[in-house]
Amino acid sequence: MRFPPELLRQCWFLAGPTACGKTAVGVALAERIDAEVVSLDSMTLYRGLDVGTAKPTATERNAIPHHLLDLLDPWEEFSVAEYLAAAERVCRDIVARGRVPLFVGGTGLYLRSLLRGVFAGPAADWEYRRRLEAQARTHSPGWLHEQLRQVDPAAAARLHPADERRLIRALEIHHRTGRPASEQQQEQPLPPEQRPPHVYWLVPPRHWLHQRINARVEQMLQQGLVEEVRRLLADPRGLSRTARQALGYKEIIEHLEGGRPLPEAVERLKTRTRQFAKRQYTWFRHLEECRPVPITGEESAAEIAARMLHLARSGPDVPAGPTAPVETAARDATAGGQDRL
Repeated sequence: MRFPPELLRQCWFLAGPTACGKTAVGVALAERIDAEVVSLDSMTLYRGLDVGTAKPTATERNAIPHHLLDLLDPWEEFSVAEYLAAAERVCRDIVARGRVPLFVGGTGLYLRSLLRGVFAGPAADWEYRRRLEAQARTHSPGWLHEQLRQVDPAAAARLHPADERRLIRALEIHHRTGRPASEQQQEQPLPPEQRPPHVYWLVPPRHWLHQRINARVEQMLQQGLVEEVRRLLADPRGLSRTARQALGYKEIIEHLEGGRPLPEAVERLKTRTRQFAKRQYTWFRHLEECRPVPITGEESAAEIAARMLHLARSGPDVPAGPTAPVETAARDATAGGQDRL
């Protein structure tokens, strides 16, 4: 399944790691290119998951129309293929109004699927999934990852050992088809002339982003994250598997249902968020369609948006900052892979 290339080329994309300021930059950029924002985030799809997903504020939504927010109830599931279909409908409407679709968010899988298409794969086998989940609870951490490594080492090398949902899906694809998922998930980049010309990701300094992540977690607590999760758990329909595993919700659920002390759960959330940011760097760094935009953390959203417009008008070889070329700066910022952010 592919997003229509002729529609894709009319879209802009702004990605980046969590807490780097994408939302504010997206609003500033949208004002300059007459755009409407389309969410590129898998968790802001859910109604009621507000504090923990850092959804755009009412002020930001009033300034610029935002789409693909609050589509689902917390107990519903939503596939990547369904996201692509919803995004296509929204983008066609935006273009019909004479405006520009601007995707903003940090879900690398969604961005890759928009740019390269998605392998839909076999339908879910819920009995098989439940069996794997039960077995994983009786084994030591890393058991699921080892099971996948035995049947699909390429997929295992790509997935984090703690990413239970995607590990189970890869095992499920092998179970249902008899072939490794990695052999079937071979979506390649479009030819250069068919790619969207404006795909950017923000590359902040590691130490600055870590400080932002820690501050955001503390702000979420002050804004009522624990109360939000408690309210969601009180609904008899519960939370979907995806929502329960969402960053910020999983850790508070461990506190409310598992008895983990809140200070320990908060520290775990900060650590996991930093680890998630590492994985986001890997996603965006390895998408050749993405153009890195290094930031220092000192610029305003308007300044970053103005720089992106300058890059868009000047072509791919102009510097992204005052001294270093985009490619060099991004390589320096992400050098060392997992050790850098």
